[in-house]
Amino acid sequence: MKTTVPWTFLPHGWRLVAAGLSLALVCGCAALTPAVSPHPTLYSLASARDTAASARSGPGATATAPTLTVSPPHAAAGFDSRRIMYVRQADQLEYFAHNEWIDTPARMLAPLIVAAVESSGAFRAVVQTPSPAAGEMRLDIEILRLQHEFLSTPSQVRFTLRAYLVESVTRRVIASREFDAAVPAASEDPYGGVVAANRAVQTVLENLAAFCAEAARSAPMAK
Repeated sequence: MKTTVPWTFLPHGWRLVAAGLSLALVCGCAALTPAVSPHPTLYSLASARDTAASARSGPGATATAPTLTVSPPHAAAGFDSRRIMYVRQADQLEYFAHNEWIDTPARMLAPLIVAAVESSGAFRAVVQTPSPAAGEMRLDIEILRLQHEFLSTPSQVRFTLRAYLVESVTRRVIASREFDAAVPAASEDPYGGVVAANRAVQTVLENLAAFCAEAARSAPMAK
């Protein structure tokens, strides 16, 4: 008959070996268990979208008003991802862990730009490319920064873009301008930054729409 020796009756050296084997077995099982990463909290520019869609800053376009095509926005290096960027030291970009945009800033902004410029009433139509529609003018956008800056108290979110209005036939730049808005954050966390980012985007889009409307009404078009 097989006899099992109780743990307490094992020699001291054997007990150390058995304890080591048990610990190795537990650690091995833990290593085989896949690590569970927390799901990131996702944010959008919903407030800016609602404002752009409901704004109406001018009368309806006339029959002779130009059609505007809007190229997909481009983003400067570092701002072409879903990461929410912040700055604690000048020229040093960091990003929040477990907090992201629902899409890249460029893709979120594309329909907002169309809605904002369309609301000016200066264009017969505003079309986002790629599209089979052609227009007399084209709007090119470069996003230079969208970042939460912890360089002062309270912190602030800065949004900067550069816009080019181009005549489609001649490819001549009719007008260009850089737009910048800095909005204080209500709280020193990602959510406070997102709320401020929405307000900064609203401000820039309103100014962009006015800029496009002024250029459309004053620039002579090539025939």
